[in-house]
Amino acid sequence: MQDSAGTGMAASVGPCASIPADQMDFVRQVLDRVGDKWSMLIIAVLESGPMRYTDVQRQIPGISQRMLTHTLRRLVQDGLISRTAYAEVPPRVEYALAPLGGGLNEVVKQLIGWAADHHDEIRANRSRAASAPRS
Repeated sequence: MQDSAGTGMAASVGPCASIPADQMDFVRQVLDRVGDKWSMLIIAVLESGPMRYTDVQRQIPGISQRMLTHTLRRLVQDGLISRTAYAEVPPRVEYALAPLGGGLNEVVKQLIGWAADHHDEIRANRSRAASAPRS
């Protein structure tokens, strides 16, 4: 089914049906951004208040400097977090949840909690699937 803007298919049922077809690409981009593992962890870490770059990095084991910098930049660009640079010597920069990111924080915490609660079950399912004969 062609949508009214002629840009592609529009969903007729389900959760995507309420999203205009001309907005779907952007909605997918936003979901990709906020659904990224590093973005979710950064948003959760910043719940406690403004933090400096190194403090954020210490709170998220396994994230590289490059990935942290890249993800922080993207989250600032989308208005989910704020970046404040202080004119001090040495310079100081802090990151904090913006109001838009604060609204997302509850959802992120629930997802992280769900993953932690079901860790053992998911690991067992993956193990079973890896050892099952393939057809």
